[in-house]
Amino acid sequence: MKFINKKAILFDLDGTLIDSAPDLVDAVNYMLEKLGREPFNETVIRSWIGNGVLVLVNRALSGQAQISDDLDPALTDQAVQVFTDYYHQHSCVKTTLYPGVRACLKILKARGLKLVLVTNKPFDLIAPILTGLGLDGLFTMQLGGESLPKRKPDPMPLLHVCQELNLTVDQCVMVGDSKNDILAAKAAKMESVGLTYGYNYGEDIGKYEPEAVFDEFSDIIATLSPEYLQ
Repeated sequence: MKFINKKAILFDLDGTLIDSAPDLVDAVNYMLEKLGREPFNETVIRSWIGNGVLVLVNRALSGQAQISDDLDPALTDQAVQVFTDYYHQHSCVKTTLYPGVRACLKILKARGLKLVLVTNKPFDLIAPILTGLGLDGLFTMQLGGESLPKRKPDPMPLLHVCQELNLTVDQCVMVGDSKNDILAAKAAKMESVGLTYGYNYGEDIGKYEPEAVFDEFSDIIATLSPEYLQ
């Protein structure tokens, strides 16, 4: 398929542009060990990523994806602080770009498309990661998980981008690896691309019916209408 007359592409970050799981795993296990709890392996923690720091921490404290109802709020606050302090110092140690991401983003930007980052990750963690991975300067706009009152899968961040850039929903497309990205796009009535390689809780991203599903990031270029391919 082709996406016609697009002016901006909205990207998720974790699991879409970057594989941040190794650093997140280290931060989660550091937190657990500081609290006297047993660590988990990377496969398990990867399945908990995608809904922001608070949810990730509460899943780790619960020992499962389903957050326990009886978690002590004081323990959660302490755990979030330990996690955040560690992760701020180690957010781009093992984190890597997925294949083709940097080159593809540069091509899209060179062709006049506005690139926007819409992530549930805390806003103050975005810049160090982009700089560390050589992506700084590519994005017209960046939104973190706490930038607005609501985050994905709510459509608010996507609609806010449209408003700020003076674009219609039809002129934008959302690209992400998680059902949260696709659900947010559906709620905003925005077209979307689902990527199969990220963090989607073990589910097939195609189940949520994005307009396109790709195994490789660079396949996005081929979906653009002909005026961007000259």
